[in-house]
Amino acid sequence: MAETLRRVLTRDGAAWSGEENTPVAGLPLLLLGAPGSGKTTLLFAAALEAAGEGQGPVLFLTRRPLQSLPRGTGTTLDPMRLQKIRFQYPPSTRELFRLLCSAHEAPGPAPSLLLLDGLEEYLAEDPEPQEAAYLIALLLDTAAHFSHRLGPGRDCGLMVALQTQEEADSGDVLHLALLQRYFSAQCWLQPDAPGPGEHGLRACLEPGGLGARTEWWVTFRSDGEMMIAPWPTQAGDPSSGKGSSSGGQP
Repeated sequence: MAETLRRVLTRDGAAWSGEENTPVAGLPLLLLGAPGSGKTTLLFAAALEAAGEGQGPVLFLTRRPLQSLPRGTGTTLDPMRLQKIRFQYPPSTRELFRLLCSAHEAPGPAPSLLLLDGLEEYLAEDPEPQEAAYLIALLLDTAAHFSHRLGPGRDCGLMVALQTQEEADSGDVLHLALLQRYFSAQCWLQPDAPGPGEHGLRACLEPGGLGARTEWWVTFRSDGEMMIAPWPTQAGDPSSGKGSSSGGQP
């Protein structure tokens, strides 16, 4: 999943390996960030990216419907891609468990990507470590089941977004440590000083042994458009990329 997210965060859309649109699911990825840091936007951008690979539909799980489709997600909001994204809204942990446990009964083609937004809301209902471990196991098993249905050489990716807090309590720390045991690939979204009328952050992608750490400067303008550039320490000219759009206008 790090490879898919890297394509989203790379302005030209090319895969980090140099090959474009290569359907490699890779390790499950954990997307971490504070409230309002753009986690949902990046998840949706990953969904659009995967939907354009022609490998199968995308299953996007979230507690409540999106109020609007995120802007500037790196890929044009192609209606054909949007049709491949299946949104489901389990309102509680119990309903999420039920949905994941019945995934093998769902008709139609198997998803090539499973996304879960707002994991912290489900964990908050029952903060016991064993419940968190059970949910993680279900997510991993569901992705493995979809991979089996997709056939040899094709895997279902898994990406989960978790909201972090500046002052985490012991339960939050325990949950994060548990998640990091199973999600070695991680992307941290860290707030940074934006320009006037902008919301900026630093995106740090750790691919979990599948490549070097990479960082980007991500800015959300007042109209919601997402702008992406290499982090200054990795760019030849620190000021050359900050004005470049990700190119995704609805």
